[in-house]
Amino acid sequence: MTAELALAEPPQPRSANKDWLRALELTARIDETPNRILATVIDELAERLGDAPALLSDRETLTFRELSARSHRYARWALDQGLAKSEVVALIMPNRPEYLAIWLGLTRVGVVVALINTNLRGPSLAHCLAVAEPRHIIIDASLWAGAAETAGATLGDPHLWAHGATPADARRIDLTVETCGAVLMDGLAPAEVTLSDPALLIYTSGTTGLPKAAHVSHHRIMSWSHWFAGLTDAQSTDRLYNCLPMYHSAGGVAATGAALVAGASVAIAEKFSASRFWDDVIRWECTSFQYIGELCRYLLAAPPHPKERAHGLRLACGNGLSVDVWTAFQERFAIPRVLEFYAATEGTFSLYNVEGKPGAIGRIPSFLAHRFPAAIVRFDPDTGVPARDDAGFCVPCARGEAGEAIGRISSAAAGRFEGYTDAAESARKVLRDVFIPGDAWLRTGDLMYTDEQGYWYFVDRVGDTFRWKGENVATTEVAQAIGGFPGVRCVSVYGVEVPGASGRAGMAAIVAEPSLDLVGLRAHLAERLPDYARPVFLRLVGGLQMTETFKTKKQALANEGYDPSVVSDALYVDDRSRGVYAPLDSSLFRAVANGRLRL
Repeated sequence: MTAELALAEPPQPRSANKDWLRALELTARIDETPNRILATVIDELAERLGDAPALLSDRETLTFRELSARSHRYARWALDQGLAKSEVVALIMPNRPEYLAIWLGLTRVGVVVALINTNLRGPSLAHCLAVAEPRHIIIDASLWAGAAETAGATLGDPHLWAHGATPADARRIDLTVETCGAVLMDGLAPAEVTLSDPALLIYTSGTTGLPKAAHVSHHRIMSWSHWFAGLTDAQSTDRLYNCLPMYHSAGGVAATGAALVAGASVAIAEKFSASRFWDDVIRWECTSFQYIGELCRYLLAAPPHPKERAHGLRLACGNGLSVDVWTAFQERFAIPRVLEFYAATEGTFSLYNVEGKPGAIGRIPSFLAHRFPAAIVRFDPDTGVPARDDAGFCVPCARGEAGEAIGRISSAAAGRFEGYTDAAESARKVLRDVFIPGDAWLRTGDLMYTDEQGYWYFVDRVGDTFRWKGENVATTEVAQAIGGFPGVRCVSVYGVEVPGASGRAGMAAIVAEPSLDLVGLRAHLAERLPDYARPVFLRLVGGLQMTETFKTKKQALANEGYDPSVVSDALYVDDRSRGVYAPLDSSLFRAVANGRLRL
């Protein structure tokens, strides 16, 4: 049985059809000009729009003409350094317009740019540099000390370039490029660069392990930019607010690229700030912004802002906006339209909720099923891989049944898996002989389900789902239930081992107001979650460590567990005999360890 049966088609508002058709039109002709990459598009826009603003920030503003010229200077610098096609340069720099000018310029001559997470330190940074093997590393002056030391220790004697003045008086690329011509000279003509060539290395978030570096081709960059421009109906009069990290595909490529290819402007903030968000949106006269779900949750939890409804926004576009936040967020802040999507940097399919149905991450219309072949298959949490039937094939999930989402790998540009720098990691992502002998599908690592109308819903990450009392527990569902209770600021849910018990018991680390009512919380969860899904242990913490995409880092919490001799935070256990969350002291901990406390 294949998974390419047409999905049930919900009634289509005319506007939704227009969005899909616009995206198809903008991407349909990309392959006709194989040498036209995003840098080429910027050159064309520079000729047409000239001094219209392209990228704005408190640091610098670049018009389309300036962005094109600046990127040419970086291209000339790369050629002067003898960098050849497919060689790697690493970029470690906070959000700013210059960031985009650098990678546009380097990639236009075939150099691959590794976009390094600016939050990484020590071993994690060393790992990301090691897997990229860059010949040169560009480091912002504000990050120089730690990054330069790690780079030297990891790569031996790399070519390091500072952007800005440093105490060590390092070579400054920002001064060097000023001496480079803004037009490439004939004698330094670069190798021909095509859409199929690699352009970027973009890293996964690394919530549970070390990040993986995914290859991103010029074709993928062009597809993302034009597809999003179509779905968002980006116009030259628009101005996008971007406070997401530019070293990730959402904030650094899809959001900025979609605005730029439409001739629109992008206002770039160095980082997200709930207190400054609405001031920035209004100051820059933004008409849209790019979100990730936790950003919206933080804004909703923030105190009222006098300008939060005085903006000119027409659209919020992003991913991860949960149903418990969606409607309240849209109503409180008067956001006319929310465009939720699902995609992965290395993925072979994507989903878009153009109808704005709260909670859904999107769907695949029947007329696009051939372009984005996707399926949801039963997942076995005990083995950590999709389940197989007696014939050895994966089992498609029924409507409403959660399983792992997979996308078919094909030779078509949209279905190509470009892989990671680590071949073994690439191989682990691929499922073979899924529905028929010889087919290949890419694992997303995400659990999802579909409803009767064909809308897709995110359930959890595969690694975030655990088994307790013979049932699968989705941490996202539990976190949403806890997060909806008064006094809970934010929460992270994970599984912990209990001696003598199979599976893992649920535990929640909660950042709470002093007024949090644990009696009320227990009753609240009893009304909303099945018995097996309610957390057995609670930990009240002062804060949660986050990845740069606002995902909580759970592994350290899970490793620390619930031992009061290890954890200094307040701990509680669900004492079923008394029907309360009881303080977990050393006596109760021993009762749990010895199996004397019924969980």
